[in-house]
Amino acid sequence: MLKKLREKRAGLVAELRAIVETAEKEDRDLTAEEQTAFDEKKVEKDTLDKRIERLEGVDAASAALGEVVPAASRRSGIQRPNGPEAKKEFENIGEFLHAVRFNPDDQRLNFVESVGAAGEEDGLRAEMRMDDNASGGFMIPPQLRTTIMSVPPQDALVRPRANVIEAGSPPDASITMPALDQTGDNPENMFGGMQFSWIEEGGDKPETDAKLRNVTLTPHEIAGFVTITDKLLRNWAAASSFVENLMRQGVTAAEDYNFLRGDGNKKPLGVLNSDAMYWVNRATANQIGYTDLVNVVARLLMRGGQSPVWSLPQSALTQIATLQDPMGRYIWQANAVNGMAGQLLGYPLRWNNRAPALGSKGDVLLADWDDYLIKDGSGPFVAASEHVKFTSNKTVIKIFWNVDGAPWLTAPIKEENGYEVSPFVGLDVPA
Repeated sequence: MLKKLREKRAGLVAELRAIVETAEKEDRDLTAEEQTAFDEKKVEKDTLDKRIERLEGVDAASAALGEVVPAASRRSGIQRPNGPEAKKEFENIGEFLHAVRFNPDDQRLNFVESVGAAGEEDGLRAEMRMDDNASGGFMIPPQLRTTIMSVPPQDALVRPRANVIEAGSPPDASITMPALDQTGDNPENMFGGMQFSWIEEGGDKPETDAKLRNVTLTPHEIAGFVTITDKLLRNWAAASSFVENLMRQGVTAAEDYNFLRGDGNKKPLGVLNSDAMYWVNRATANQIGYTDLVNVVARLLMRGGQSPVWSLPQSALTQIATLQDPMGRYIWQANAVNGMAGQLLGYPLRWNNRAPALGSKGDVLLADWDDYLIKDGSGPFVAASEHVKFTSNKTVIKIFWNVDGAPWLTAPIKEENGYEVSPFVGLDVPA
């Protein structure tokens, strides 16, 4: 039974991957038909996951009835002699959270990094009981971390497209990246002030120094909380997919919002608040016109990087669907039956509920996120506490991690002919 279910799940995963890879190879978002097919297969796969987890749990419980497995004590860390090797990994995020909440002496937590209370000499300690120190937590094991922090382009706008710098060691240390200083008069401003001249044979080569500016990233802590019932958490096989999806969606939303709109004060500097933005004034207040969009594209830095992506709030859909060209013809008329196209003026279009409201500065953004830097820090960590919701038999789960982000540029680029462009172009209010 398990073998057939796993084979069926593997087939669904292959079909899901094929849908996504087809869209990514063409540098576009999913079409309406592809999104519908993707969602249907995803629901079918999630149902299979639950059935497989149930059967695996029953098989494991049955096997455990007739077998005594010597294991290391979490407190002593000593392996009992003449016994099988202790298990080191958790099957899924639900089982991991169950151990953190209900069984902090689980032998497998010996192999998970934990973070102690603030003020300890190195911030870490090899062993920590959750009921002894509510301010600490366990790092999510590496094999489970990817399910929380790795998100496909369809789920997040920035992280899958940005330049992500790994945590490194020490993970939360600042990192400084050089950026070319392209301010000043053209053409000397281009390429960080490097100057070129034609010289005769045997002549002296001129000296030139590149002007550099620094972009410093310091991972800042961000935390989220979720409350679930103890009954659900004890049934970790059933809770796993629910909690995993909840955490992934929460992490994605928290990061995406600040990579887009953060003010840089103990959080990432969002591109909309950075000096790297080039702003185009729209013709009419609260409106998005065809000419407005053309003017945005005209200021885009058109070289290198990934394919730029549009970001618009869903409230702009009506105006985009009824866009007219200068001749008064509806641009989307040919797509009225098949649904909205996934591109706008040749670039992929993302409906983004984290964008500013329609008519606000930055509601329309065209960005090449290859010029945005993300510095990961330590984490993610999780901690569980029953004290806050003790009387209602609920557990509060906290997830926290460290991250920073900022555009790689410090200003728009003035090209040799004086024309200004940027990888980040947004629509402003009327002049």
